[in-house]
Amino acid sequence: MKRIKTTLFLIIVCSGSIFSQQKVDKVILNGKIITLNDQQPTVEALAIAGNRIIELGSNQRIKKYIGKNVQVIDAREKTVIPGIYDSHLHVIRGGRFYNAELRWDGLTTLAEALSMLKEQALRTPKGQWVRVVGGWSEFQFKEKRLPTLDEINTATGATPTFILHLYGQAFLNKAGIQALSITGDTPNPIGGLIQKNPNGEPTGLLIAEPSAFILYSTLSKLPELTMEEKINSTKRFISDLNSLGVTSVMDAGGGFQNFPDDYQITDMLSKKGELNIRLPYYLFAQKPGTELEDYLKWIDMVDISDHQTDDSFEGKKTEYHVQGAGENLVASGGDFENFLKPRPELPPAMENQLKAVITELVKNRWPFRLHATYDESISRFLNVMEQVNRETPFNGLTWFFDHAETVSDANLDRIKALGGGVAIQDRMAFQAEGFVSRYGKKAALHTPPVRRMLEKGIRIGGGTDGTRVSSFNPWIGIYQFVSGKSLGGLKFASSENQVDRISALKIYTLGSASLIHQDNERGMLKKNFLADLAILNSDYLGIKEDEIKDIHSILTILNGKVVYGAQEYQKLAPKIPSAIPSWSPINFYGGYQSH
Repeated sequence: MKRIKTTLFLIIVCSGSIFSQQKVDKVILNGKIITLNDQQPTVEALAIAGNRIIELGSNQRIKKYIGKNVQVIDAREKTVIPGIYDSHLHVIRGGRFYNAELRWDGLTTLAEALSMLKEQALRTPKGQWVRVVGGWSEFQFKEKRLPTLDEINTATGATPTFILHLYGQAFLNKAGIQALSITGDTPNPIGGLIQKNPNGEPTGLLIAEPSAFILYSTLSKLPELTMEEKINSTKRFISDLNSLGVTSVMDAGGGFQNFPDDYQITDMLSKKGELNIRLPYYLFAQKPGTELEDYLKWIDMVDISDHQTDDSFEGKKTEYHVQGAGENLVASGGDFENFLKPRPELPPAMENQLKAVITELVKNRWPFRLHATYDESISRFLNVMEQVNRETPFNGLTWFFDHAETVSDANLDRIKALGGGVAIQDRMAFQAEGFVSRYGKKAALHTPPVRRMLEKGIRIGGGTDGTRVSSFNPWIGIYQFVSGKSLGGLKFASSENQVDRISALKIYTLGSASLIHQDNERGMLKKNFLADLAILNSDYLGIKEDEIKDIHSILTILNGKVVYGAQEYQKLAPKIPSAIPSWSPINFYGGYQSH
């Protein structure tokens, strides 16, 4: 009887081993694999079965899984990391316009930027515009200055042109002014200024004072791409995210992005299994004064608990679902982060409006996120939340602030007490010089106070806030938090507020996942975690600080499948289609201009 039991045991063990080997479809060998798992921080190799990692360890340990139909990927001593998780990006909106935009992200000279502008103006057909929409700062240029309107007009001639600079201003060339029928009699919108010359004629400079409405409402008047072009544009944008090692994004909604109408493209890509990014998204009320009405409608319309997980699709599709409400819940709470202008004072009506919305969200167990730049705004928001919590307890409801550049230590304690988190971005990489010029060096030393957040055990996740202000490149944020510097090289952060490279990478992977309690299956490379990872072009832990912002992926795996490949790995990845229309700047310059 004992012999029979022993035989059965051996059969079961052997069968299990054979089954395990049959399941494996990929192994990665010879890597400098940064797992971000403190119990096993580095390994040489790993094995993937379906959409999960099933083993990590030495080359010798993982080679046992190699067999028929197992893809062997040689990392060639390159750095391998978990897939980047951008906790604040406007990818659904950005994807619809990506192919129409000329991107100055990563350029190092204004001369090169103007040269690209001139070339693109010559190839842009009549009826279309040249548009540069965010992702750059004058301080990244060797010249350390903005383009002049004369330079823009000389470069672009008769082709209408719109150039957005951060949240502060936009430039229109003469052809653009004419195309939009802006005259000396055109009134200034609330919170905005149409600059005029001594003769009362518009110069082409649009200024946020401090509301960005003048910038975004002007941008919304520009011609859109066709539906076919928008689909291609979204795919190209996501592919460029994959090229930076990004595998997950939390979409933060955004102005002029209406639900459900403006979600058709990502809806379709998800249904077809062609959405090469994990994409939980938030709903952003569009019309001031009717926010509560919008959220009540959406609460009735969307089952927030009916999330499409990987397991429900047997690993064939990545998740795509409404995650909650935000980032703006009420227009009266918008504290615009134009650091060149004074901090906006939120109106007295804000509290009652915000309370009504948050109360309904809490009652219906809808997670939410809330845009909050300044500590003064955060104090008032927390007053509202604490009042709601006393009347309708949060009871562990997921919520977090976005941005929080000047949040105080006392308010960090209040955030933690309410179970909240903070999504931080790379704004100071783009705007440190402007922030320092208004608020001084001392105020910038802990902006945002990332080290204090970590010390207090608050959930924090990293993001970009691309594409209309910052770039969509997450390595800029990682560079900012490691170096304490802006893109212009200004050392604004104190050494006490800088973090080491592993901690910075955790913020942009495990940290982002923790914001919505997904860190039990992603954000690190660990057994049974999702197989989302990237092989990098550079040695992240060994290169110079200034080189971090130009890191990119040469192989990106999402959900166990290769979605992007470059150099020797290009043949392993799906072919990236050319951008349409044919005159798209993406065909000639790409997205982020890595050097």
